[in-house]
Amino acid sequence: MGQRWALIRAPVPRANANRILLTIDLTTAVTEEALKTPTAFIVSYHPTIFKPLSSLTLAKPLQANLLRCAAAGISVYSPHTSLDSVWGGINDWLSAGVTKPLGSTNPAEEGKVTIFGEELGDGLGGQCRLVTLPQPVSMKEIERRIKAHLNLPQIQAAYPAEQDPEKPFIHTIGICAGSGGSMLLGKVADLYWTGEMAHHEVLAAVANGHNVILCDHTNTERGYLPTLAEKLKSQLQTLSTEAKSSDVGLSDTLSGLEITVSTADRHPLQIV
Repeated sequence: MGQRWALIRAPVPRANANRILLTIDLTTAVTEEALKTPTAFIVSYHPTIFKPLSSLTLAKPLQANLLRCAAAGISVYSPHTSLDSVWGGINDWLSAGVTKPLGSTNPAEEGKVTIFGEELGDGLGGQCRLVTLPQPVSMKEIERRIKAHLNLPQIQAAYPAEQDPEKPFIHTIGICAGSGGSMLLGKVADLYWTGEMAHHEVLAAVANGHNVILCDHTNTERGYLPTLAEKLKSQLQTLSTEAKSSDVGLSDTLSGLEITVSTADRHPLQIV
């Protein structure tokens, strides 16, 4: 569809490559992992480039990662906030971690999940999520649920001065993956849960009576990748089955694809 003058080009497909690699960030370590394995396609949740560029250079490591992938015939796709907003995406995965007590299978104990911002068209989802619990619980209970869901030993919490975190005050939880300060501030919820907020956003939230839980940016995103892998495997299997009657070659190609989660992708900061 692109015109010749538009400078649109697809990379030369990589030979003998059948792997789709999932990552949160296309770091140099992830790029090395892709180049050492039969990776044909990288799903990098975060776009490597946020601001428009007129050129790419090997002198800048993040740009170099894209150039190395292109030279090797590896395509890169970044779903980013669409994966946050869609039903069954990251924000719903986060919501599942706090809607009910740990180990509970009782539907009566499960909270309700609704959109907590602008809705997408055609009922596909929307910005953020609001979890409404059947009955209030304490901040300490919510903290336990979040640590278990994200497999984190520590998280950050801020409480309004008048509130006891051991008492059941939390009835509604506003959730936004990644950096959710601008998305959550001003909305009505007992607790804001996101990856990171600016210092003054936290102060403003607490001053207005909201509790805050922060888990660091990518810690609210990375744990979703295994779920995404299973969803993609299921979809590829369906497409392969549908293609059998019309294009056996395409069906075989789809069924031969492997989907893996990067082992080199990790949160860039460590607690020392």
